[in-house]
Amino acid sequence: MIRVAILSYWHVHAEEYTEAFRNHPETEVVALWDENVKRGASYADKYGVECIPSLDELLSRTDIDAVVVTTPTTMHEDVIARALRAKKHVFTEKVLSVTGAGAEALMAEATMNNVILTVALRRRYESEGITIERLVKEGTVGQPTLIRVRMAHNGATAGWLPEHFYSLEECGGGAMIDLGCHPMYLIRLLAGIPQAVTAAYGYMTKRKVEDHAAALLHYDSGVIGIAETGFVTGGSPYTIEVHGTEGSLLFTSEQGKDLLTLRGADGTVKHIPLDKPEGSMFDEWVNRMLGTKPEGDNTALAIDLSRIMEATNESARIGGTVRI
Repeated sequence: MIRVAILSYWHVHAEEYTEAFRNHPETEVVALWDENVKRGASYADKYGVECIPSLDELLSRTDIDAVVVTTPTTMHEDVIARALRAKKHVFTEKVLSVTGAGAEALMAEATMNNVILTVALRRRYESEGITIERLVKEGTVGQPTLIRVRMAHNGATAGWLPEHFYSLEECGGGAMIDLGCHPMYLIRLLAGIPQAVTAAYGYMTKRKVEDHAAALLHYDSGVIGIAETGFVTGGSPYTIEVHGTEGSLLFTSEQGKDLLTLRGADGTVKHIPLDKPEGSMFDEWVNRMLGTKPEGDNTALAIDLSRIMEATNESARIGGTVRI
């Protein structure tokens, strides 16, 4: 049994991840640490585990094999590096680092210490990601020309997103570096890393960070990527569009229903069944730790995601295109 500790309940997914590893047949949650001592004590009571006030003490414990990092995003580099040096396996919320160089350094640290570092790139392991990737590789749409992914919610306008998600100091950005990660790594999965980015950020709620955003991803091959996200959209479905020389794929997820449609160049329209995932992002980490699954593309996607996000934030800051 792999013994896991949770590092912080700052992130909105921390409880979900706790439950996932409490219920996974190969893992158990045995302890936690939180930079907010009061919050940590509260969650320790909730889950009936030990709250260790010192991160160094937790990482020195031989009865803890692995950690889940759900700290403020800007703490990732420090916390993850310390965990890796203590030879703990790490599962972390996206992004791995707010810079590409930071992400590369952490992956190198993991390799040096012979531990598994996996980033929560959820949609890559779910039905839509694996199905669309397969269809594109099989040439179903011909040569891809444009890929658009939109994921947005109303967390800012409906008031359910924690206020600290609008802190530049804690998050390293706003909607794009949080929810916008999903469109970014999906486009990267299908088309590779872009050569340049042009971004536009909006501030509808007048906070210090953007609450909605769009980025144009430029490829020397001619492909165009469009990543859209936001915290101020009340009724926008999660959508993936892949347009190519021989047809188009359209995926929508609305009210619990997923639908993938293929539109051919000859005008035909047909619904495509979604492939069943072989495992979740949690299984990806666990199976790699157990040695039952070889390393896939999580490392490459995670590093490139940080590189793309760094360029996207810089593009919005300067109001122009940034080369990667």
